Amino acid sequence: MMALLTLGGVELIDFEIPSDVEFGGAQRLAVHTLIGGMRVVDVMGPDDASLRWAGVFSGPYAGDRARMFDAMRVAGATLGVSWDAFSYNVVIESLIMDYRNPWWIPYQISCVVVVDLAESVAAYTPDLADAILDDLTSASAYFDVSSALSAISVPDALTQGNADYAAAATTLASTSDDITTDIDDTETNLTSVGATETGFDASDLTSLVSSSGTLAQLCAARGYVERCANNLSGAGT
Repeated sequence: MMALLTLGGVELIDFEIPSDVEFGGAQRLAVHTLIGGMRVVDVMGPDDASLRWAGVFSGPYAGDRARMFDAMRVAGATLGVSWDAFSYNVVIESLIMDYRNPWWIPYQISCVVVVDLAESVAAYTPDLADAILDDLTSASAYFDVSSALSAISVPDALTQGNADYAAAATTLASTSDDITTDIDDTETNLTSVGATETGFDASDLTSLVSSSGTLAQLCAARGYVERCANNLSGAGT
């Protein structure tokens, strides 16, 4: 069984945690077969497979947990999924649950990958500044990164060993910390939803969906900013 897996900022517990997660995918290819059997293959880019796993909602709050995860499916929001060194933004494609009794509800889930946040940056980047600015622009859709954009835009920000580079690195780290603080606050809000003696309440669905969407956006922003920081650390090396 895996040590930890989160979906939409909600940590899976007990038998919900799967023994394995299916991931990977294919490479999109256009294959042209020529006379004589020769082939010309056009590589069109990766096609990520859906993330799939299974588990069991168990215990006195099995039904509440099942309804909470089903609310995420119904919302169709982009959610963060993470385990070990893997991190993705996904949309729940299917969630199939098998109600056995109030405390034992097996489930199977499939999530379409929107973006692989832990994807390695290409070893060779023709224009590092453009790559960093593109990532910060993407992050700005989810979080205020204006200070980081200003710091990176300084002419010598990508030259190691000078004050502008140090300022850019510090600003990126500070921005990442600010996002992490917001992520922690949002996770706290999520865990407090339905935290009453009567368990999960249907009136909490709106709050749950909203907080899950916000958490996914914050995780995406942090992924972009951290990739900027990694790229910056390799500048000039």
